[in-house]
Amino acid sequence: MDLETPYLVFVGDAKDALAAKTGQGVVDWRPEAVVGQLRLPECRADLGVADMSIRQAVAAGARTLLIGVVNPGGVLPKHWQGLIVEALEAGLHVASGLHTALEGVPAIDEAARRSNRQLVEARRPVGPFPVASGRKRTGKRLLTVGTDCSVGKKYAALAIVRELVARNVAADFRATGQTGILIAGSGIPIDAVVADFAAGAVEALSPDNDPGHWDVVEGQGSLFHPSFAGVSLALLHGSQPDAVVVCHEPTRTTMRNVDVPIADIDAVIEQTIALGRLTNPAVRCVGIALNTSELDAASASHTIEQAHRRFGVPVCDPVRHGVEAIVDEMLA
Repeated sequence: MDLETPYLVFVGDAKDALAAKTGQGVVDWRPEAVVGQLRLPECRADLGVADMSIRQAVAAGARTLLIGVVNPGGVLPKHWQGLIVEALEAGLHVASGLHTALEGVPAIDEAARRSNRQLVEARRPVGPFPVASGRKRTGKRLLTVGTDCSVGKKYAALAIVRELVARNVAADFRATGQTGILIAGSGIPIDAVVADFAAGAVEALSPDNDPGHWDVVEGQGSLFHPSFAGVSLALLHGSQPDAVVVCHEPTRTTMRNVDVPIADIDAVIEQTIALGRLTNPAVRCVGIALNTSELDAASASHTIEQAHRRFGVPVCDPVRHGVEAIVDEMLA
């Protein structure tokens, strides 16, 4: 994906920090590519970078307006359209990870044509993709899985790749969602692939490789989430992981956007191993990544220690503490 930087990240009227996770992910993992954020008055999220208008961002050198908001269904609210048109007319390209295609909105498409600006769709898969075969592939693979959506699967995967590379272990981050794709510059938005081909797309994303090479595949959703379990299962079968890391946010009681209790870690481990054995009988859990951002330091350490005693695998917060113990277990 060829995106011109730096970005002005549009946070819109995000209802909370999780709704702005696309923008936050880009700020956290590609801070050098961000010039500022643009928020509407009702916005309740803050990416921790300078607030700017479109005019101010252009003057500061911005090249692309990046839509940094996610919502159920990936829809483009009508009241955003005028601002996107304004950005195009000011000379900015526009990049989006929503399901709604920018070029499918006449006013936006016409403005892009008039201003000779690009509309970049991060959630448009480039196929065709094969039907999954289940054939065992060479190389090693790790998949991050979750007790819910938006619990830190992408951050854990990126942190694991960073640690592997620091140890001179060959590794690649394989993005499967819009935020990961915007960070990595490539990937496949699995939730936008036709269901029959989703597992095959994951096979194509992590092809045969050298025996010691690790593909770290970004997980999506949860096997227990009523909205997204299908995507999670396709990722599990298509990636045929040798290792999985379970990601969890310990203060959450219900799943994101639905009134369903959050899954237990032990249930996620049990079901992931049972279902994962279809394409890799040797799959194993090598760690738990806890998102302790809602806890103070002492509570976070206590929660991590409790989880380690209960499950007997390395437990860490990838942001607070790193993932060294998990990588040790991966490579053991």
